Amino acid sequence: MTLNILFLTVTIKKRHVSAEDVVREQMAKEIIEQNRDRQFSIYRPF
Repeated sequence: MTLNILFLTVTIKKRHVSAEDVVREQMAKEIIEQNRDRQFSIYRPF
């Protein structure tokens, strides 16, 4: 889809995600979640 607004062109394309990208994003989310849990466990007693 392309929009032309006062000489400004905005193009929106659907991203095609590969299986490797999906696995990488899932692993990153898991690591972030683990780190968040560690932070909570460290700061909870204070």
